[in-house]
Amino acid sequence: QVQPLESGGGLVQPGGSLRLSCAASGFTFSSYNMNWYRQAPGKARELVATITRGGITNYADSVKGRFTISRDNAKNTVYLQMNSLKFEDTAVYYCNAHWIYQEYWGQGTQVTVSS
Repeated sequence: QVQPLESGGGLVQPGGSLRLSCAASGFTFSSYNMNWYRQAPGKARELVATITRGGITNYADSVKGRFTISRDNAKNTVYLQMNSLKFEDTAVYYCNAHWIYQEYWGQGTQVTVSS
């Protein structure tokens, strides 16, 4: 079964850091754009960060300067380094692989920012 697998979520205090990982299998990882989305309770899922096949990155305004997306094609893994976390970053974070008509979603990992 093709499904990205997220890890690294947890509970962190405001101002803290977490690194999410997403390990992919079952498809040619390097051929896909990779994205991190998040969904907070009662809110729509939103795109947080993108890294293209060629390594170009893009971020939501709400996380620019705090989050960094990266990928390691040799390990079929995409990362999201999250620094200076805020209460409003609390959400389930999802890994997404996308290329043209093909798309795969992970099951999500919970990130909770709380004092």
